[in-house]
Amino acid sequence: MSELKKVLERYRDPRLARRIAEKIRELASKIGEKILIMHVCGTHEWTITHYGIRHVLPENVEVRAGPGCPVCVLPAADIDSMIRLGLEERISILTFGDVSRARGGRGLSLEDARGLGLDLRIVYSFQDAVEIASREPERRFVFFGVGFDTTCPSVAHAVLRGLPSNMVVLSSHRYVPPAVGWVMCREDLEVDGFIAPGHSGTVTGMRPYREYFERNPRPIVFSGFEPLDVLVSIYMVLRQLSTARYSIENEYTRSVTWEGNARAMATALEVFELKEGLWRGIGLIEGSAFDFREKYSRVDARAVYGIEQPRSDPGMPGGCRCAEVIIGKATPTECPLYMRVCTPRTPVGPCMVSVEGTCKIWADHRILRREVERA
Repeated sequence: MSELKKVLERYRDPRLARRIAEKIRELASKIGEKILIMHVCGTHEWTITHYGIRHVLPENVEVRAGPGCPVCVLPAADIDSMIRLGLEERISILTFGDVSRARGGRGLSLEDARGLGLDLRIVYSFQDAVEIASREPERRFVFFGVGFDTTCPSVAHAVLRGLPSNMVVLSSHRYVPPAVGWVMCREDLEVDGFIAPGHSGTVTGMRPYREYFERNPRPIVFSGFEPLDVLVSIYMVLRQLSTARYSIENEYTRSVTWEGNARAMATALEVFELKEGLWRGIGLIEGSAFDFREKYSRVDARAVYGIEQPRSDPGMPGGCRCAEVIIGKATPTECPLYMRVCTPRTPVGPCMVSVEGTCKIWADHRILRREVERA
């Protein structure tokens, strides 16, 4: 057995999982009231769904997904801008596979536009995009940059090293802490505690969450991604609720620190500045968009091609409830389109597109009806 497999087995031990689940039930019984915990990461949703964690939680504890999928919150206007550049300006578009399937405000995705003549290149990393542009100096390329705090520093690093002269970047990168802060100030969402994103937190650190916590104190626990990580994190949230003593805690100590990866964030903020950004299904959030600093306008597709940061959203397709799924007000099975006309093969809303989208994860695990959501 490999060392990695041995390590992972420790975080998937079913006997430990049962013992933690029992502790969760004891605490939940003492609290008594309905408890809603929100996580903010597609990978957490996958772990919770894949390992059936909702199935072992007591009736009064519910865990829902928040805005933790970068493709789901990608502004439709940016997709439309990429399609326009590709079809009208004949510029080649470089981006990730799941981004290419998200539909813009006119109902078209980049994949759809490929059928109309758009030169779309799917890449697995930003470095792949740089290499493609370097090999074809006679063409013009735009990299459609989508992602959170974890992907933005690598783009910034490449910009500092120098991009090919025929390549620019449209940044739709988003900074996660303000989005969590936005949810925390929404009393109508009735979220009692948060499982904070471990990947994003590894880069940002826990410190940026303090200002939001101080405004609206609620339990925040940074969590890893193995099933025992998530169960322990749920227990830690409940422990805070049971004592009414709230704090920012860290379950994922093997990766997350208070300061985070200061070098990565410094690199990102050398190239980008944080401005007001649009999150599809939510709206504008102050300080949540990584926008190029003026000194890097040569590689900024918005400056080069006159594309403004979107300020409003055309909304979701008719009948689609992705806007509510993104903020935890609805589950995928409450959407009338889910697994009827909106499927992983025929996605209508953005939450069915990405591997980090809640609807896609539920569909892949064949969760089909409201009454079996906890299974």
